Amino acid sequence: MTIFEELRADHDKQRKMIEQVLATSGASDERKRLFLNLKKELADHALAEERHFYVPLMQYDTTQEQARHSVAEHHELDELIEAVSSAEEDSPGWLAHAKNLAHKLLHHLEEEEKEVFTVAGKVLADADKTSLGADYRGEMDKRAETP
Repeated sequence: MTIFEELRADHDKQRKMIEQVLATSGASDERKRLFLNLKKELADHALAEERHFYVPLMQYDTTQEQARHSVAEHHELDELIEAVSSAEEDSPGWLAHAKNLAHKLLHHLEEEEKEVFTVAGKVLADADKTSLGADYRGEMDKRAETP
């Protein structure tokens, strides 16, 4: 699979995960478990995506600005995750932070898929698309083994 296919598959997984988190209520074990799973998925994904997609894209003038913008959005998402983590799970503030995280996450995923992937597809060679996809998946599989 290419880097685009690998990233899109994980993006779809993240969309489902945030939807499940938002469907929970109160300070339940389910809410805690689903949020912790989402938090780990987003952290692992951001690290692997930056390493195997954005760093290579920063080498090209035409994709450098978008790559940096996307990495900056990863940091914004980290801050939102911390806001959710520090709020009481049964408070209105928790849900407000979680909805804000969902909004920013969905915006980020859509922007990557519609804008960044289009430009990146033009600068990356076919062999690079495949090798970056394999490298990304390898790192994600390795990270999945660690809690």
